[in-house]
Amino acid sequence: MKIIRSANLNMHGFTLIEIIIVLSLMVLVLGLSTVFYANSLPKFRLNAATRDVIAEMRKARALARIQNEKQTILFNLDKRHFGIMGGKLHEIPQGISIRLVHPLAGEVSKGSVSISFYPTGGSEGYTVKLSSERRTQTIKIDPVVGAAAVQ
Repeated sequence: MKIIRSANLNMHGFTLIEIIIVLSLMVLVLGLSTVFYANSLPKFRLNAATRDVIAEMRKARALARIQNEKQTILFNLDKRHFGIMGGKLHEIPQGISIRLVHPLAGEVSKGSVSISFYPTGGSEGYTVKLSSERRTQTIKIDPVVGAAAVQ
C-alpha cells in the first residue's frame, strides 16, 4: 500500500508562536522606549532654552562690539519671553522657570530685567538660572569681557 502525503514536510516559514513572540518583544521595546523618551523631554527643553538664552547673549555682545553701541536684552519674566530690544522675542518654554541674579541687587524672579552689553566688550555681571522639574542650569556672564558660559 502506498502512502500519499499531501503536505510537504520541508516547508519554509515561521510558525504562529514565533510570530507572536517577535511581536510581543517589539511591543515591549516600543513601550519602554516611549517611557524613556517621555522622561527625558524636560531635560531636552531645558537644554534648548539654555542654548537660546546663551545664543541671544552672544548675539547682543557681538552686535554691541560691531555696531559700537550698547545692546540690551530684556527678560520679561511675567510674560515669559526675552530678546534683544528692538529685535525678535523668544518664548521661555512651559515647564522652565527662569531667575536672574544680580551681584548687588540679588535674585529677581518676577517683572522685567534688562542686561546690557557694552561696545567695550563688558556687561553687567548677571547670573541666569533656568530650572525644570529636576535640573537647573546656570549661565554666568563675565562682567569684564561680557562672555556668557554655562556652568
